[in-house]
Amino acid sequence: MNTLFPIFLKLENLRLLVVGGGAVGMEKTKAVLDNSPGASVTVVAPEIREELKALQANHPNLKLIYAPYALEHLQEKDLVIAATCIKELNKQVWSDAKLNKILVNVADTPDLCDFYLSSIVKKGNLKIAVSTNGKSPTMAKRIREVLEEALPEEIDEVLDKLHELREKLKGDFDYKVKKMNDITSSMKLNPEETKDE
Repeated sequence: MNTLFPIFLKLENLRLLVVGGGAVGMEKTKAVLDNSPGASVTVVAPEIREELKALQANHPNLKLIYAPYALEHLQEKDLVIAATCIKELNKQVWSDAKLNKILVNVADTPDLCDFYLSSIVKKGNLKIAVSTNGKSPTMAKRIREVLEEALPEEIDEVLDKLHELREKLKGDFDYKVKKMNDITSSMKLNPEETKDE
């Protein structure tokens, strides 16, 4: 059973450390910056891939530190991702993060994760996170592809119109919820209607 509680973080208000400048560090850093371009991200590693260096051109809040990981790199950080190919180092980062009460993700090691990086569907203001509870990131990716194809490009226009309607509604919270539910009820798919198609 998946007991994860999905949340969307405002990463531009947090400070993230990525330990590892190789392929995995690059993948995690790029995923973060693709979703939160204004995020404050520090990558620490003795060697850093050229692709990570290139990301700095468009992301001034991306800081690269060419050095082995040390405990001091966790200072003033809110989240950390351990993304090296050295299991002992990843475990050390996890241990240090736990001692400092910092949420940590150790790549490819679900047991050492406080959070996972989801596969993300993006259509304008709509963002859907897909999680398989760390069981199969590849399946999460495939589900993301299906959702990206199924959701119409116009979904962002629909969201804008619903936002305008919501802003114009008068009344208490319960009234607004009921009214928005009434307005959007036709968006639900009825399995009986689509069975013969």
